[in-house]
Amino acid sequence: MLVAEILKSKGDAVFAIPPELTVGQACRELEQRRIGALMVCQDDRVVGVMSERDVVRAVARDGQGALDRPVDDYMTREVVFAQPAETVDVLMTRMTDRRIRHLPVLKEERLCGVVSIGDVVKCQIAAASREAESLRTYIAAG
Repeated sequence: MLVAEILKSKGDAVFAIPPELTVGQACRELEQRRIGALMVCQDDRVVGVMSERDVVRAVARDGQGALDRPVDDYMTREVVFAQPAETVDVLMTRMTDRRIRHLPVLKEERLCGVVSIGDVVKCQIAAASREAESLRTYIAAG
């Protein structure tokens, strides 16, 4: 399955924040939207990702005061992207190798969606179920 197909089924909603938003405000956004990461954008360009892991590291490093500081101080700056024509297997390898759980998707240099590890796992489970059903049908037809 391709990234484009995942986005077609889950939608292309992207939740983005500016880098000057505080970590506390970002936490509220994560909680309200029930997501694990926000894209940090400036002038229609992804400049970072603020994930739950980034929040934990910020608080561990600077305590409660981190919540009043800008996301820019703690976000992941080395953003790893996906392309719509890439396969789920490629994404799974990239996510595992880089130890990341969210990949923003770029199409013609524009942000067009986000794929999470949950999306990838769901896709893999669906493919395995289809294959198992196909084998059952083949065996039953005997």
